[in-house]
Amino acid sequence: MGASVLPATAADLGGNCCADLEERIAELEATTARKGNRKVSLTISGWVSEQIAWWDDGTEQNVYIGTNPVEQSRFRFIGEAKIDKDWSAGYVLEIGVNGAPGGQWDQNNLNGSGANSLNVRKSSWFIKSARFGKVLVGQDGTSTYHLLDDADTTMTRNFYDAEGPPDYQAKFFVRDRNGAFISSGGGNLRWSDVTRGFNNSTPGDNGRRNIVRYDTPTVAGFSATTSWGEDDIWDAALIYKGEIGDFTVNARAGYGHSTDGRSTACHTVPSVGENGDCEWWGVSGFVQHKPTGLFAYAGYGEQNDNSRAEFAINPELVDKTDTTWFVQAGIEQKWFSLGKTNFFGHYRRDDAGSNLNASGALRTQSGTVEWWALGAAQYLDAAETMLYLVYQHTDGEALIGTDTTSTSLAAFDQVIGGVKVNF
Repeated sequence: MGASVLPATAADLGGNCCADLEERIAELEATTARKGNRKVSLTISGWVSEQIAWWDDGTEQNVYIGTNPVEQSRFRFIGEAKIDKDWSAGYVLEIGVNGAPGGQWDQNNLNGSGANSLNVRKSSWFIKSARFGKVLVGQDGTSTYHLLDDADTTMTRNFYDAEGPPDYQAKFFVRDRNGAFISSGGGNLRWSDVTRGFNNSTPGDNGRRNIVRYDTPTVAGFSATTSWGEDDIWDAALIYKGEIGDFTVNARAGYGHSTDGRSTACHTVPSVGENGDCEWWGVSGFVQHKPTGLFAYAGYGEQNDNSRAEFAINPELVDKTDTTWFVQAGIEQKWFSLGKTNFFGHYRRDDAGSNLNASGALRTQSGTVEWWALGAAQYLDAAETMLYLVYQHTDGEALIGTDTTSTSLAAFDQVIGGVKVNF
């Protein structure tokens, strides 16, 4: 039996078998990311997120195409190496890619500032332990970075989170109800001039800074984080992620303070420099019923710019406090084999304080802006791709300059459709 089987087996392994195997090995080697050593793992990931947006400011309409401003296209390198069974060290390098950044569009500029550019989003190293937590150093998210956003775990986090409403129209110029651009303090007002919040016009959220950050281990669903950096800012947050019966629950609360008027100025005048003094805090929560997919997501954020009046020509007219609150509800469920489907509605209201120009003159004393939106998303599991569509409506009023009567702002409408491809 051995004599009769072995020649046949040898014959099966002959021919083009080995040549095909060698060709496949060569192909895999050609597509494998190279790394500098065998000790540190390397993972390359990211996504491309581009959109088509129709907009109408009450006088003019147009359609622009470009990069989604909520979750910008990017690529990321993550490396990690084991020190022992508990400790490891690694790094994060994340580069943002701008085609035509949607958050920089206006009526006169369909590409926006920073078009066709790269930006360093994160560049940091870390040491972590399952028992003692994680220490991070470099440019990365502070402890209140996306404080209001990251409670959401549905697909809306990828294209319509807490910062989404102002992101999509930030740099468009504001018109009054007669269709005229509103000029104040040396130039036409943009929507980001009426709203406040130093990170994507959202009070309560901090951004990415050069910091040292510590994250605790998770205990019974709870974890905490604190960071310090620049010259200087600090913040801290408490986080809960868990399940209660049939419900998924996420919650976050945090506080931050800055005396660095250059990196984190709470939108006071540019000349504040090292004399800046502002603080921010916020809370957010998310709950989803797992069997049905029904979810609710809400948050509140506030910032107080204690330097704003000090540098104003009319300090008695200055409002130092900016607030935002929002609520989003919907359903996300996998009804089809393609992947999860999401339908949602969103409302957000901002009560913004004063905006000063470089000379300390009031551009706005205060402003109230409201957004409401309806949207849908479909995930394609086989392609790691998400399709989304949003209708957003915005209107409000603002107290311009030293006026005593508010000016009604012309409504701004958008329909935004896009695709996010993960890799």
